[in-house]
Amino acid sequence: MKRIIITGATGMIGGIVLRECLNSNEVKSVTSLVRKSSGFSHPKLTEIVHQDFMDLSSISQYFRNQDVAYYCLGVYTGQVPDDEFKKITVDYTRIFADLVYQNNPKITFCFLSGAGADPKEESKMSFARYKGMAENYLISKASGPLYLLRPAYIYPVEPRDEPNFSYRLMRKLYPLLKLVYPSGAITSEELAGAIFNLGFSENGSGVTILENKEIKQLT
Repeated sequence: MKRIIITGATGMIGGIVLRECLNSNEVKSVTSLVRKSSGFSHPKLTEIVHQDFMDLSSISQYFRNQDVAYYCLGVYTGQVPDDEFKKITVDYTRIFADLVYQNNPKITFCFLSGAGADPKEESKMSFARYKGMAENYLISKASGPLYLLRPAYIYPVEPRDEPNFSYRLMRKLYPLLKLVYPSGAITSEELAGAIFNLGFSENGSGVTILENKEIKQLT
């Protein structure tokens, strides 16, 4: 049975991954690192509310003896200033990864990245450049299986308040997009299911980069 550590479990994708973990007979325990309480409880779940993701030293004991890390934490482009966006996308990832690998060198790590992530770190788009930085750092640290997932547009299966106009528009256009360009979108359930399953893959080794089409094939 697997011991899981997850961050971003109060978000759209992380929440579904958490649900899959708690419902699975293959999961022994789940440690969820959040910035605000979800108000949810479960016998398998240990929820750690921690405000400063730039310093996780005070909760380092919760990183020990873990088998799988699901990193689903993120923020939408435009929701915060650029320097804050970089801190959340790059620095939070780096600090989380340092502690995970320090305590569990061979852990399976699943990272929710995004389509267009730039490994050269040269893109004029902040999202692509910062996701590329985060991916590169994880690659430099990984000594166990590392899965970098780059989904395209994610269609929310459950209703929600969309973060901006672009997402409201994409939600309306999703039926057409799925018909005309099926590899250009993925549902939240499909993506979260793929992330969860990769944590239990027995064939993984080294670094695996999965673009949207490849993620959909897993589902």
